[in-house]
Amino acid sequence: MYHVIEFVTDWWADVEPAPGQLLERLRVRRGTRRRARVLPRVAESADGPVETADLVFEDGSVARGMSRAAFRVVE
Repeated sequence: MYHVIEFVTDWWADVEPAPGQLLERLRVRRGTRRRARVLPRVAESADGPVETADLVFEDGSVARGMSRAAFRVVE
């Protein structure tokens, strides 16, 4: 299910344009809204577990390991 998400901070994301392709750096500005499927994950850090998510956009590109604090679900 796709949701409208809004980025709440400026962020550099590593985006996989399609399976098997090289990652691209994408600048995401605060306030930007996109439709994406949110696949929640938990990552380990030096300070303990951190909530992250893989974002699958409608064009098929994927931003992996986005901090959950960097975006919110609008719809």
